Amino acid sequence: MFSFRGDAHKLYLQMKNENDLSTNKNLMEVAKIKSFYESINISTLSLIYYRMIKEKNGLGVIPIFATSIPWLLFLFSNKIQDILFKHGSKLWLIFTFVYLVILTISILLHFKEKAWAALHIKIIEDILDENR
Repeated sequence: MFSFRGDAHKLYLQMKNENDLSTNKNLMEVAKIKSFYESINISTLSLIYYRMIKEKNGLGVIPIFATSIPWLLFLFSNKIQDILFKHGSKLWLIFTFVYLVILTISILLHFKEKAWAALHIKIIEDILDENR
C-alpha cells in the first residue's frame, strides 16, 4: 500500500495485518540487534555507545558534500557554461540529471544511516539504563 505517511506508519499498517507479530522480519531484525548488545559486557557496551554517538554526529558529512558541489561549480561557472551550452549542446541535461540523482541518493543514504544509528543508540541506552 502506497502512503506518504512514512516508514513508521507503513510498519504499523504491515503489523496490523499480521496474525503473528513474532515472525515480522522488521521486529526480528531489531530483536537480533538487541540480543547481540545484551550479550556484551557493560563496560564494552559503554564504549560501543560512545562510538555510536560519534558515528551519528559524523553523518553530517554527506549533506555538506551534497550542498558544497554547487558552490564548487559556481567557482568554475564560466568554463562549465562554455562546455555545457556550447553550440546548442544538450550536455547540460545529462549533467543536471546525473547531479540530481547523486544528490538524491546521498540524501536518502544520509537519513537512512541516521535512522539506523538512532535505533542502535536507543537499544544500547535502554540496556545500559537497565544495568545501572
